[in-house]
Amino acid sequence: MENVIEVSELVKSFGNKVALKNVNFKVKKGETIGFLGPSGSGKTTTIKILTAQLHPTAGEVNVFGKPIEKLKDRSFMRRIGILTDNSGLYERLTIFDNLALYCDLYGISKKSIDDVLEVVNLQSEKSTPVQKLSKGMKQRVTLARAIVHKPDLLFLDEPTSALDPVNTKHIHEGLRQLNKEGTTIFLTTHDMTEAEELCDRVAFLHDGEIKLFDEPQKLRSRYDSSLITVMLKGDQMVKVPKDEKGAEEIYRYIKEGKLATIHSNEPTLGDIFVQLTGRNL
Repeated sequence: MENVIEVSELVKSFGNKVALKNVNFKVKKGETIGFLGPSGSGKTTTIKILTAQLHPTAGEVNVFGKPIEKLKDRSFMRRIGILTDNSGLYERLTIFDNLALYCDLYGISKKSIDDVLEVVNLQSEKSTPVQKLSKGMKQRVTLARAIVHKPDLLFLDEPTSALDPVNTKHIHEGLRQLNKEGTTIFLTTHDMTEAEELCDRVAFLHDGEIKLFDEPQKLRSRYDSSLITVMLKGDQMVKVPKDEKGAEEIYRYIKEGKLATIHSNEPTLGDIFVQLTGRNL
């Protein structure tokens, strides 16, 4: 499968501060990749390098098989969508007019505006000036702007950080649909649930280094406990091994009518990150 992103020995320094240290990874076409880490771990710096907003100190970075300097060409920029913390929206214009400007820039029909407003749940607000919107609504407009041209590659930097659970779920559904239609998604987040729901693979970024990079389920299995927690009626808790002996013990509880619930003790991505780095996401 074609690699949309290829990063080799990437280093980025700001003066004496090293933000990224020998970072290596590849992103296949059609994948949704998550970079997980706390603030200051290097997530936003990675996106800015991948979108040619920053130059690497060292290393090789290719997007669509070309050096990132090529991304400044219009033909490449049309293939990319970017959502970062800098909205760049025109405050006095309506939501619709903001998106219409980008339709003109990309040379696409304004009919796509209604489609993306459906994704971000702002159909009824399209005539509202941006200056009257809440922070969360502005974030949704910025996301709509990033996907209005249905990019081949979409960069999302904390896309739902200011959103309520209802709109977060709505946007997740839209992103999954966009991915099904062929868009490769590169997502940075500190939201473990978001990463589990959306990502084919996740990277744990800590102090500028990738500590782990794999499928969420494989990571959970790798760090899984060897014990099963069994809750018995009367709020009694016991732990049994994940083997034949444990299965026999659980069967005995079922037969005696004592079993209430069973928990596999599978760790969350957050649990794994804490175990690996000693820090919360």
